[in-house]
Amino acid sequence: MLRRVLPQAKALAEAIIQEGDAVVDATCGNGHDTKFLAGLVGAEGKVYSFDIQAEAIENARTLCSGHDNIEFILDSHGDVDRYTCDRALKAAMFNLGYLPKGDKSITTTPDSTILAIQKLFDRLVDGGRIIIVVYHGHPGGKVERDVLIEQLSQWPQKEAQVLKYQFINQKNDAPFLLCIEKNRHA
Repeated sequence: MLRRVLPQAKALAEAIIQEGDAVVDATCGNGHDTKFLAGLVGAEGKVYSFDIQAEAIENARTLCSGHDNIEFILDSHGDVDRYTCDRALKAAMFNLGYLPKGDKSITTTPDSTILAIQKLFDRLVDGGRIIIVVYHGHPGGKVERDVLIEQLSQWPQKEAQVLKYQFINQKNDAPFLLCIEKNRHA
């Protein structure tokens, strides 16, 4: 069977992340991706987990208790370069939109998301991936979706492969997945 969007996002991460890797959860939310990534990188790895809402960071800390390989960062993912200390990254994950069960007026924005993607791409190892789940069922989500598609469609093919994974027969603005894989250079 075809994987739904969230399991497919996790499969794209699992396929490349190894113990000891450094990764980013660019939208910490309630911590589910952070916990998933912490399990993949193991005790020797590192997860940088970003959110602009203290509520999200606290929710994630609670969910991820017992994992010592996570650095929770109360800041925009657009500032990722300030925290990763020039460390090579294997992957980054985004779930765009708003905090589930949180304030729906606080959402990710195209400007900070595109900035974060550019900064993360510069830090990715060859073969690394940026995995983005796009929730576009709210007004800001539609704008962010359109900006992402426009920008990523123009990404130079010699630098990266960009995948769009979407079910086209679902109603109610079902989320879809974008994945940017940095090309391997000889």
